[in-house]
Amino acid sequence: MEINEPAVAYGKQHYSIEEYIEMENATTEKHEYFNGKISDRPVCNLQHNIITSNLHYALGKKLKGMSCMPFGSDLRIHVEKNTLFTYPDLTVICGELISLNNDDMNFLNPSIIFEVLSPPTRQYDRGDKFKLYRDISTLKEYVLVDTESINIEAYHINDSGNWELKEYSNITESLVFPTLQISIELREIYARTKVTGQA
Repeated sequence: MEINEPAVAYGKQHYSIEEYIEMENATTEKHEYFNGKISDRPVCNLQHNIITSNLHYALGKKLKGMSCMPFGSDLRIHVEKNTLFTYPDLTVICGELISLNNDDMNFLNPSIIFEVLSPPTRQYDRGDKFKLYRDISTLKEYVLVDTESINIEAYHINDSGNWELKEYSNITESLVFPTLQISIELREIYARTKVTGQA
């Protein structure tokens, strides 16, 4: 699989996982790693940040007292099966936090991953990145949230073990999480954004 987004970082053609982790630990910037290549993480705009903050806050309230916790984009996820290291916009991990070599840095067992769509990475998040995420055995849901319109694509593994898509495009709807048995209103997710005219 060829990953073209985000833009390739640094100048070397191929890096080992060990080199990537060493470099990532030495910088305040974030980069993605896949098959020896290191890529820049794009800068997010205001609408992206508002939606991510709304989601994180809403999930925190809903999951209080449960064994599942939401984490922001500082949490690095590693997909052992295909080498990907990445920083999802939001991640929910249920139960024990399991990391690569118990390093408490590269986590392996997300239950839900959220990507808030930006123009530079929209197709990547919907396509190749989703294929890479599907190699995570613990992943049960993948949620894509648009920033330019009220539109959420929520994938979950159904009873047959297949990925099933439900789309939400009405501000009066609630985004349902089958894994967590909770829901969040779209008006809460999109509060104070341009798409609702409240920015």
